[in-house]
Amino acid sequence: MNNRILFVDDDPNLLAALTRSLRKLFTFDTALGGVEALQKLDRSGPYAVVVADQTMPGMSGIELLEAVREAAPDTVRIMLTGNADQKSAVEAVNRGAVFRFLNKPCPPEVLVPALETAIKQHELVTTERELTEGTLSGSVQVLSEVLGMVAPDALGRGQRLRDSMGTFARHLRLEPVWEYEVAAWLSPIGYASLPLIVLRKLSAGTELLPDEAALVRRTPEIGYSLLSSIPRFAAIAQMVLYQGKDYIGSGHPADAVAGEEIPRGARMLRILSDRLTLELEGVVKQNALLVLRERRGSYDPVLVEQCFECFPTFLSNALSSDVPVVYRHLDQLAPGQVLVSDIKLAGDVVLVAAGERFTKMVIQRLINAATLGQIKGPFAVQEPPTLAKSTPK
Repeated sequence: MNNRILFVDDDPNLLAALTRSLRKLFTFDTALGGVEALQKLDRSGPYAVVVADQTMPGMSGIELLEAVREAAPDTVRIMLTGNADQKSAVEAVNRGAVFRFLNKPCPPEVLVPALETAIKQHELVTTERELTEGTLSGSVQVLSEVLGMVAPDALGRGQRLRDSMGTFARHLRLEPVWEYEVAAWLSPIGYASLPLIVLRKLSAGTELLPDEAALVRRTPEIGYSLLSSIPRFAAIAQMVLYQGKDYIGSGHPADAVAGEEIPRGARMLRILSDRLTLELEGVVKQNALLVLRERRGSYDPVLVEQCFECFPTFLSNALSSDVPVVYRHLDQLAPGQVLVSDIKLAGDVVLVAAGERFTKMVIQRLINAATLGQIKGPFAVQEPPTLAKSTPK
C-alpha cells in the first residue's frame, strides 16, 4: 500500500529537521521547492500525501498543490503556512482542495497525528475508487455478456460502436471518455427484452410487423430502466435513452427534449449508429456524409461534420486489413480474438457476428452449440500479435 509522503519547502534546514524527527515513523521524500517537487512526483509518484509550504519563491504552495491535484487526484494535500489568513485558506481550498492547514512552526505532536489521518484518508479514497471501478467494470461486463447470449449480433454492433465512440469522444476532447464508450457498448441492451421471434427477424433482416417494430423502438427505454439503477450510470442511461431521438425533437422518447437539450453522447451515438448501418449497406465515405446531410432534422449538423472529420473513411473496426486471418478450432479460441465471418445456426440465425471480439462467455456459447452438433470449426479469426504468439497451432 502506498503510504509515502512528500515534504516540500524552500528551507533546507526545515527539511533536514523533518527528516531527523520523522524518519522512523514514516516513509517520505523531500523537495526543495515546487519545481523539484513536480519532478519527484513525475519520477517517483504518486504519493499518498504531499505537505507543502505556502510561501516559496517561484511557485507558491497553492500553485504546487493545484498541480498535484491535477496530476494525482487521490493524493491528500496538506499546507504549511506561517500566514494563515482567510484569503489564502479559501484560495487553497478552491484551487488545491487542501485536506488540512497546519501553522508553522508545527510541533511533532500536531504534525504526526495530522499525517496519520491524511494517510488513512488516502487509503479510504483509493479503496473506495478501486471498489467502485471494479464494481462498474463487472456490471458492464455482465450486461454485455447477457446481451451477447440473447442477441449476439447486437453485442457485436455495440462493440464496434464503443470503439468508434471512444475515438470520437477523444477527438472532441470530451470527458470522461469511459461514459461515452459504455453508453455506446450497451446501447442495444434493451434488445435483451425482445421476444425470440423478433430477434431472429432482426438477425435475418426480415420485415417486422407493426407491433414488433413498436417493441424495437422502445428498447432504448428498457435500456434506460436497466442502466439508471446502477450507481454512477445516470449520464450513461440518459445517452442510451435518447439514442434514437431526432435533433428537432421527434422520435423516441416522445417528450419535449430537442436540440442541444438532447445529451451530446446520445446525439453522437445516433450519428455513429446510423452511419454504421449505412456502412453495412455499402454506403461509405462521402456518400454516407451526403445521406446524413439530406436527413434534415435527424442529427446535430455540427456533430455530423465533426464525425466525418474524425472518421473520413470508415468507423472503427476490430477487423484490420493489416492483421492476417487464421483458422482456429474450438480449443484454440481465446478472449480477444476477432471473428472474421458470422457463425450461424440453422435458419440463418447468427450465433456470433463478424467483427465481435471473443469473450469467455462467447466461447462457452460456441462450445455449447458444438456439443449439440449445431456448429463445427475451424473458425476464421484475427488475433492481436501478443495473443498470436501464445495461441497453440
